[in-house]
Amino acid sequence: MNAGFEYREEIGPGAAGRTVLAWLARRYRHSSEALWRERIARGEVRLDGEAALAMDVLRPGQALAWRRPPWEEPAVPLGFAILYRDDHLLAVAKPRGLPSVPNGGFLEHTLLARVLRLFPEAVPMHRLGRGTSGLVLFARTERVRRAVAAEWRAGRVEKEYRALVSGGPALEAFTIETPIGLVPHPRLGHVHAASPAGKPAVSHVRVLARRGGEALVAVTIPTGRPHQIRIHLAAAGHPLVGDPLYVEGGVPGPDPALPGEGGYRLHAHRLALTHPASGRWLELECPPPPELRG
Repeated sequence: MNAGFEYREEIGPGAAGRTVLAWLARRYRHSSEALWRERIARGEVRLDGEAALAMDVLRPGQALAWRRPPWEEPAVPLGFAILYRDDHLLAVAKPRGLPSVPNGGFLEHTLLARVLRLFPEAVPMHRLGRGTSGLVLFARTERVRRAVAAEWRAGRVEKEYRALVSGGPALEAFTIETPIGLVPHPRLGHVHAASPAGKPAVSHVRVLARRGGEALVAVTIPTGRPHQIRIHLAAAGHPLVGDPLYVEGGVPGPDPALPGEGGYRLHAHRLALTHPASGRWLELECPPPPELRG
C-alpha cells in the first residue's frame, strides 16, 4: 500500500464555467461520472483548499485537487541495474513492465521512485514506455540537466533501439517520416498516433535479421515523439510483434488497449552523447534480451 497522492491543476479557460463534476468527468475519462461524484461526496476533491461540491462552478485561476487515498499498486518488476555512474550522470537498465514515472495506477512501483531511493538527486532525462526495456539516462546535478537537455533539443544525443516487427520489410534500410499527433481513443479521449496534422517525426530503420514472418530491426530516432517507434513501424506496415494498441497505418486498432499495456518487444539499446563535464564522447549500451539479439 502506498501513501496516496494529490493530483492538482489550475483551472484554465477550457474548464471555466463548467461544474466540478462535469469537468472531472470530461477531463479524466479513466473514471466514470458516477465515480467522480462519489469521490466528491467523500471529500476527496478540493477547490481552493476547501471541500468541493459537485455543482460548484469553476473560475479561471482556481486550484482543483483530488487527494487519492492510498492504494495497492499492481505488481511489476522492481529491480534495475546500474550501467554507468559518475558524479554527473547515471544510466540504468529498466526492466520490461516497470513504468518509468508515476502515471495511472503507479506511484511507487516506478523506475523513478526506485532510483530516487538510492540517488535522491537524480532527474530523468527521458522516459521509456512501460513495455519497453533498456537504457534510461539521469542527470545528477541541475547544471548537467540543463546541459544534457540542450544537447537533446539540438539533436546531438544518439538513441538506438531494437524491435521485433511483424512481416518482412522490403528494404534492408529505410526512413519513416510519418507525422505524429493526437487521434481519438475510446477510453482515454486521445492518444498519439500517425496523423497528417501531427508534428514531424523521423525514424531510421535497419534490418538486422529475418525470422520467418518477423524481423529484428535497429531503429535510431533523431526526434522523440511519444510512442514514436511503435507508431512509425506500424505506419510502415510492420507493427511490433504483440503490440495491443497500434495496427498497420500507425493508428489504434478497432478495440485498442491503453498505451502502457505491454506485449510488444522494444528495447533501448544504445545512447551516446558528449559528456557534459569532460567534453568527451560517451557511448552507453544496455544488452538486449535474447529475443532481440541479432
